[in-house]
Amino acid sequence: MPIKQIRPTNPGSRHQALLIEPNLAKKAPEKALLRPIKKTGGRNNQGFTTSRHRGGGHKRMYRVIDFKRQNDNVPAVVKAIEYDPNRNARIALIVYENGVKSYILAPKGLKAGDKVVSGKTVDIKVGNAMELGSIPDGQLVHNVEFFPGKGGQIARSAGTYATILGHDDKYVTLRLQSGEVRKFLPTCRATIGAVGNEDWELVSFGKAGKSRWRGIRPQSRGSAMNPNDHPHGGGEGKAPVGHDAPRSPWGKRTLGVKTRKHKKSSNKFIVRRRNAK
Repeated sequence: MPIKQIRPTNPGSRHQALLIEPNLAKKAPEKALLRPIKKTGGRNNQGFTTSRHRGGGHKRMYRVIDFKRQNDNVPAVVKAIEYDPNRNARIALIVYENGVKSYILAPKGLKAGDKVVSGKTVDIKVGNAMELGSIPDGQLVHNVEFFPGKGGQIARSAGTYATILGHDDKYVTLRLQSGEVRKFLPTCRATIGAVGNEDWELVSFGKAGKSRWRGIRPQSRGSAMNPNDHPHGGGEGKAPVGHDAPRSPWGKRTLGVKTRKHKKSSNKFIVRRRNAK
């Protein structure tokens, strides 16, 4: 998809870069597949801030996405590729032969009029969903399940995918885009192809207001604060961090610290860590 540079008629459009998407449907979303979103402002049920710099933003409805793809052996037709304000990937509205409508993540190359199907063993075609044990080596997949029947949790962002490296008696080995090599059960499902809208990373908002529309509030640098507010604060003029490593506002190291639990039960499925040299 080409990138469009906005003519700089004002400061807000001077650095904007937008995607031109001719295949995107210009229509309202499917009303039966919408759910309301309750804003939290980054607070938990006790009122404490657990996710900073959240608040405001445009009102939006959640599009119910079918991550499980369990309507087996029933062909479906792609009616439209739509915009989803809740994710950077695009979604596809599909209609099954039995009349059921649902949203799925739109993989790269899928367009209106195409047919998709899901099942334990189906054709290797973009948009089809099947078990990992039935997918050949070297194939790109997305929307991969951690546990059979739970729904896809891996490779759901725009432009992401996982590569199938091999099969053995018990597991299927996949390489994720982070570099991690991990084992999955062969009964876990995945969708053929990579997630579309891979040019999303080239988009430039161009102004602070676009972040506010998305519910992202401003963030102050720690070096611009006083020393009683942040470990990086204080000093005359532009001062360095002043520590052996960058610190969080609460004094914890933020670089080079492993946060994964050593005794986590799923460690046995990781063949190669993402940060392995």
